[in-house]
Amino acid sequence: MSIKLVAIDLDGTLLNSLHQISPAVKAAIAQAKQKGIQVILASGRPYTGIQPYLKELGLDTANDYCISNNGSVIHQAHDGSHLVENLLDFADYLYFEELSRNIGVHLHALADNTMFTANRHISHYTIHDAYLTNSPLVYCPVNEMESSLKFTKIMMIDCPEKLDIGISYIPENTYENYSLIKTSPYYLEISNNTSNKGTALQVICEKLGITPDKVMSIGDQNNDIQMLKYASVSVAMGNSQEHIQKLAKFVTETNDDDGVAIAINKFINPENQ
Repeated sequence: MSIKLVAIDLDGTLLNSLHQISPAVKAAIAQAKQKGIQVILASGRPYTGIQPYLKELGLDTANDYCISNNGSVIHQAHDGSHLVENLLDFADYLYFEELSRNIGVHLHALADNTMFTANRHISHYTIHDAYLTNSPLVYCPVNEMESSLKFTKIMMIDCPEKLDIGISYIPENTYENYSLIKTSPYYLEISNNTSNKGTALQVICEKLGITPDKVMSIGDQNNDIQMLKYASVSVAMGNSQEHIQKLAKFVTETNDDDGVAIAINKFINPENQ
């Protein structure tokens, strides 16, 4: 088996609990790059939340790509320009903004790397997400929003108990028309129903002429499932839930125990074993 490309999720995978890349993980990725392996960062975050880590790992050249917003956008890594995008429009935003109010949960939406919320009492989960992803946060009532905006992702966010109750009231046909993925106890992420990390990864691989049998993917959450299914070498983090681990070829250590480094060294840098 000869891996040519590695796709790596960020939160809970590449990053430890302090949102840092450990020295061991950084070294394993650098060694893989030296062997000519293409490394792709694939995240639910917008580009602004990925870019610092691209720079830290040296994955910000004109020949690098990254996947943001759960696969809604494929970027040229060096400048964030969109190679492929599958976005939501203003009508989609209006639907979910009204729905969120009806079911009693907070909501924010991302457009042009900016986070918008119409909630006068802004959720601290929104503030945390804006901080984590380096996204400017704008309070904007619905009637003042630009109708020309396109959205990479919409998020229902709230405390776990409140969010779960709200989710139970979402109409069934919403799941047929959109991709809704719960990526943490606090977040329900909404995107175009054609968007996922697996489809985006396939687009990049086809562009590079790399077949799935040469692909390795590493993740820990529900938004990583399609990416894990696409790759012949699928790696679940030790901190991932049981159903994620069951579909993976290999279960590595947790994100706080250099799980990404262990997986890369196993399949790409065996001399480090």
